[in-house]
Amino acid sequence: MLETIEIYSAKQPAQASVIWMHGLGADGYDFANIVPELHLSPSLPIRFIFPHAPMQPVSLNRGMVMRSWFDIAALHEDALEDDTGLRQAATWVDELIKQEQQRGIPMDRILLAGFSQGGALALYAGLRYPQPLGGIIALSTYLPLGNKLAAEASSANKQIPIFMAHGTIDPVVMYAWGENSRDFLKKLQYPVEWHEYPMMHQLCAQEIKDIKQWIEKRLFS
Repeated sequence: MLETIEIYSAKQPAQASVIWMHGLGADGYDFANIVPELHLSPSLPIRFIFPHAPMQPVSLNRGMVMRSWFDIAALHEDALEDDTGLRQAATWVDELIKQEQQRGIPMDRILLAGFSQGGALALYAGLRYPQPLGGIIALSTYLPLGNKLAAEASSANKQIPIFMAHGTIDPVVMYAWGENSRDFLKKLQYPVEWHEYPMMHQLCAQEIKDIKQWIEKRLFS
């Protein structure tokens, strides 16, 4: 089981869970501050779980060891993808999902979220998970191994709601890459809600407001 940080949106026992994966080279603390910034109602008790990726070498950064969910060779759509690493990372996410289920959270009230590399993992793991989840939040990211999705996708999550957001001037994960991932998912008839903002590789205030509304709609409407 991965080491994690847990933050609660309210003092009452959690009725839902959000498992949120950080980006390359960061750690679980990277998005811990987003919980108070979401300003969720105290009547919506949610447990946010922020796991730390393991330390491992990353080809993109000349083999430097850092926190990473899987290896990245290059940041463009034609780069060789780490199939083995993604599969391993998905098993870590699966363990976190099962833990929340064992703690009494219904499957349809468990969301996967992630930023950049963490968002790619959220999409990869969520679309392949064998039981129906509540939704996926994929921020400033892309769909990994899209060429294998049709064959590997779980029928249980064929209609999983997906919130995708991207900066129009993102210099790291290019806007076009996110846009192409959105179009690919829509072509496979996944219900994607797309948001774009005039920002770089980051989050902005309006995006946080939109995430708040989407979470409340998904979990407690």
